[in-house]
Amino acid sequence: MKVVLFCGGYGMRMRNGDASDVPKPMAMVGPRPLIWHVMRYYAHFGHTEFVLCLGYGAHHIKEFFLNYQETVSNDFVLRNGKAELLSTDIADWSISFVQTGLESAIGERLRRVRPYLEGDEMFLANYADVLTDAPLPEMIERFKDSDAGASMMVVPPQSSFHCVEMNEDGRIGALTPVSEMPLWENGGYFVLRQEVFDHIPEGGDLVADGCGELAKRGKLLAYPYRGFWKPTDTVKERVQLDDAYAHGDRPWARWEREPAPAVTA
Repeated sequence: MKVVLFCGGYGMRMRNGDASDVPKPMAMVGPRPLIWHVMRYYAHFGHTEFVLCLGYGAHHIKEFFLNYQETVSNDFVLRNGKAELLSTDIADWSISFVQTGLESAIGERLRRVRPYLEGDEMFLANYADVLTDAPLPEMIERFKDSDAGASMMVVPPQSSFHCVEMNEDGRIGALTPVSEMPLWENGGYFVLRQEVFDHIPEGGDLVADGCGELAKRGKLLAYPYRGFWKPTDTVKERVQLDDAYAHGDRPWARWEREPAPAVTA
């Protein structure tokens, strides 16, 4: 199944408030960027055909893969001055690099890569900047067994804020962490059918337009997940991931601790 990755957003202010033209998916976690970890997750489950929706800072992503160094994350033997790889990360990957505009909304980016998805009844999509250890085959099978046009992983809110219950005179009766409220938020992992394109107008958004319209029709499926899920919306979150990687705490790297399961087509 093909995987569409949205990686054309503007860069982050990663250090000392300085603007950077590096797209967020290229922020480093260990020796590899976020987008690599996301792609390695999908590849572990047998999904190795990727369509990258490029935009701002596209050259960073292109250069990373065009000059990919297998020896960074694979064992090798150096013989006669040449590296002989004992394993490989991306030799079996197919990656389409598609410029989808600097200002395009997610839905418009998806519309622009539709020609690369012809013949695919279903496909996967991801923001390319969120890591999880969710069981992808289960997510896909639940979707296959439904008549939904789209499925999104949903997770409990990650905010550390508290919700306040108060009466009319301003007295507070309870403080409840947002994470304990009966709420769910979009987790950024999608399984989609071609039907979703029927509901995304030119310049439209995948969630607000495509998923929103499908929800009205009862054709949007949720995959609730309470396990590991980590966004990188802030520098703090990115640093936390990098630190966790350095200390060997990387639950998203399922490929490091389990054999690859049978491929779900």
